[in-house]
Amino acid sequence: MAEWRITYYNEAVRASIEAWPVGTRAVYARITERIQALGPNLGMPYTRALGDGLFEIRAQRHGASGRALFCMVVGRTVIVLDAFLKKTPKTPQRALALARRRMKEVNFREDA
Repeated sequence: MAEWRITYYNEAVRASIEAWPVGTRAVYARITERIQALGPNLGMPYTRALGDGLFEIRAQRHGASGRALFCMVVGRTVIVLDAFLKKTPKTPQRALALARRRMKEVNFREDA
């Protein structure tokens, strides 16, 4: 079985993850390693479906909850669309809207 590939929408998304606390980044790294080996459908507590093809990676460590919103495209590729540290129990609507816009854009590019 071929491995999954993880890419980032842009360098700003990657940089936001690199700015997370060390422990949260370590959890994120372990989850992404699992995604590469097993695919993105890991389920809770690692990943969660947000609807309409949008998913989140849930990296939590010592009170710091990192979220990376992603979608999948043809060719066993996961694209991380946005990433942030959660400050409230609910995922911010702005982050969801941004990720959905980016998801439409990358899916459009993939169809071309």
